[in-house]
Amino acid sequence: MDNCKNCTEPINGNFCSNCGRPAELRRIDKYYIWQEIAGFFRANKGFLYTVKGMLIAPGNTVRQFIAEDRHRFVKPITFVIITSLFYALISYFFQIGVKDLGLYGDEFTPTTVLIFHWMAFEYPGYSAILQGLYMAFWIKLFFRKSGYNLFEIFILMCFISGISALATAIVTPFQGLVELNIIQITSYIMIVYLIWSVGQFFGEKKVKNYVKALLAFILGILVLSTLIVFVGTLIDVLNGVI
Repeated sequence: MDNCKNCTEPINGNFCSNCGRPAELRRIDKYYIWQEIAGFFRANKGFLYTVKGMLIAPGNTVRQFIAEDRHRFVKPITFVIITSLFYALISYFFQIGVKDLGLYGDEFTPTTVLIFHWMAFEYPGYSAILQGLYMAFWIKLFFRKSGYNLFEIFILMCFISGISALATAIVTPFQGLVELNIIQITSYIMIVYLIWSVGQFFGEKKVKNYVKALLAFILGILVLSTLIVFVGTLIDVLNGVI
C-alpha cells in the first residue's frame, strides 16, 4: 500500500480517501495535450462572451452574473487581472507614461507622480481591484437603498475596470501615430462608459441613476486624487525634496 504524496495518508484504491488526490498522476500524452487546448479555448470563449456582454449591456450583464448565471462568464477578479496585465504589457512595450494619461509631472511632486505611475503601470491589477473596492463604497453610498451589497457592486466595478483596461490597451499602439492623445480621449470615453454601466445596473430607465453614478464617480475621484496628492506631497516635504 502506497502513501499519498499530498497528505501522506495510506491509499487503498485509485484515490486518496483523505484528500482525493489520484494515486497516480495521469501520464502526459496526446489526450492530455488535447484537454489543455480545449480548456484554453473554453476559457477564451468565456472571456469573449464576457467582453461582448459588457460592451452591449454592461449593467444587465453584471446583474445576470450575480443573480442568474456565472458559468459562461470569466470570474470578475480574474477578468480584471488578465486585462490589466495585458494593458501593462502593451504600455511597457510602447513606453506609455503618466503624461499620456493626462497626469503631467510638472503639476505634481515627484512622489505623487511616482504613486500615479505605480498605480497605472507597475501594479495595474492590484490597483484596479483596490480602486474598484474604493469606488464600490461611493456607489453603495449613493445607491444604499438598491438592495445590492458592497461586494456585489465591487463585482460590477471589476468588470468595468477590465473593459477600461482592455480598451486602453487596444488604442495604445496608435498613440503617436495621430496628433490627438487617443489614450486620454479613451479615458474620457471610459468615464462615460462607467456612468452608463452603473446607471444601467441599478435600472436603465431611471435618469436619476445615471446622475447618481456621475456624482459617485466625481466625488470618489476627487477624494482619491486629493489623498494621493496629499500623501505624495507630504513624503516629499518630509524628505526635503520640495
